[in-house]
Amino acid sequence: MTVSIFENAHFPLGPFVPYEHNPILRPKGDSWESANLYNPAALVVDDEVILLYRAHAEDIISHVGIARSEDGFHFEREDAPILSPEHDYERYGCEDPRVAFIDGTYYLTYTGWDRTVAKLCLATSTDLRTWTKHGPLFDNFDTFAATDDPRGGTWSKAGVIVPFQMQGKWWMYFGEGGVYWATSDDLIHWTPGTPDAEPMYAPAPGTFEEDLVEIGTSPVLTENGLLLMLVNGARRNVLGEGHGVDYRCGQIVIDPDKPTELLARMQVPWLKPQTFEETNGLVSNVTFVEGLVKFRGQWLAYYGQSDTTLAVAIHDPAHTWGSSVRAASRHLEHSS
Repeated sequence: MTVSIFENAHFPLGPFVPYEHNPILRPKGDSWESANLYNPAALVVDDEVILLYRAHAEDIISHVGIARSEDGFHFEREDAPILSPEHDYERYGCEDPRVAFIDGTYYLTYTGWDRTVAKLCLATSTDLRTWTKHGPLFDNFDTFAATDDPRGGTWSKAGVIVPFQMQGKWWMYFGEGGVYWATSDDLIHWTPGTPDAEPMYAPAPGTFEEDLVEIGTSPVLTENGLLLMLVNGARRNVLGEGHGVDYRCGQIVIDPDKPTELLARMQVPWLKPQTFEETNGLVSNVTFVEGLVKFRGQWLAYYGQSDTTLAVAIHDPAHTWGSSVRAASRHLEHSS
């Protein structure tokens, strides 16, 4: 079995263009995925794109399903979920998976939800179907502690594991509200590097990341050796006090030689709610990215639309930032 973990990239990665036939996956039937389907992890296995996606029925108890595609756009999904609630800390949902493949093992982070506390959890597998759960990772850690909306206790989501060691350790970047780092010797037991009041990446007033930031996709390595991650940022009360949210997608980079510092963040979103599905749903006005792969020469970013459907945006490396300017320059050179 071969698995593509990361490919060379540039920062900022893009531009991305939403696929014209989105959504690529919708809820179906009267089963566990009948009401909402969104927020997928993505990886390439044996020349197929694999999505591990979150879905639920009207009860809003989330499970993780699996789907595969030979082209990255048309997916066949399996009938049964691969991960479901079993324990008290996740009794109302196994949510928002991210995945890394290291030395023959898949490391899946997900949110365990009991409708009171969100806990970042870890599960491992060698075949993507039989999973060993290792429980919550960060008790008594509040990733909203440094924001205007502290939760006052345990709250953590969104963990991405770097698929190679840095400074002799395994590293994870995690958090909703603010983003933090943690290290491990065995990929199972993780220790946060700073107190919850000291995120390495925090919301930025006056921007699309005004109220919270959240890690999105697993990191890829840029051609000049930086770690690039797609992230999510949000503003609340966009329609007035207490009404609505607006989730958009950004990017950050980190220098592996200084893995505890944010080197750069994208100042404008590369993706924002625009279509009907992205402005209407269980939670409206949301584009939420969690999966990124390079497949057959194109970058494919998989995202949830308003917590209801699943979509993909495409970056063709032949179409770079400033393409129109370069085309005009080449025309002038040719004319002269």
